Amino acid sequence: MSWLIVGLVVFLGAHSVRIFAEEWRTRQIERLGVQRWKAIYSLVSVAGFALIVWGYALARQSPLEVWSPPPWTRHIAALLTVLTFVLWAAAYVPGNRIKAALGHPLLLGVKVWAIGHLISNGRLADVVLFGAFLVWAVLAFRVARQRDRASVTLYPSGPVHRDIATIVIGLVAWWVFAQHLHEWLIGVRPFG
Repeated sequence: MSWLIVGLVVFLGAHSVRIFAEEWRTRQIERLGVQRWKAIYSLVSVAGFALIVWGYALARQSPLEVWSPPPWTRHIAALLTVLTFVLWAAAYVPGNRIKAALGHPLLLGVKVWAIGHLISNGRLADVVLFGAFLVWAVLAFRVARQRDRASVTLYPSGPVHRDIATIVIGLVAWWVFAQHLHEWLIGVRPFG
């Protein structure tokens, strides 16, 4: 469990600089340059992510049950992850109405993903992992929306085909991940 926590601190810590130390981040970018900052940020993020994966795998070897979720919660998690993937797609497809309305669909997607997994998983490692991401996403979303309001940032929407593309990309990505990649990467088959 300790490696999972270290990984979360490193990964979410790197991703929390804009939440807790925006001015420090700006000074570091000015001092190092954008490319060096991005390189360091990426290395720290990858290291943190690797520690999360490793720590989570270790914690799953001796699981500690906090609660036993009913089987139907897996269906709720599946539905919430569909929404998650659409929100994540909305973060990257330019000019879609979902991003225009929500501002930060990636962060909302992380919240939905974490809630879905908290509902359907009752082991301590799950609560720590998904709970940490939920807390981080709530804080990050709040700060990002405050930053948008302060700078009067608006996210433009384009033609309806971008909305359709966002939804299709999200659904296809969800299907591929749920049917093939989740078991390969996580070791759990979501549907059986």
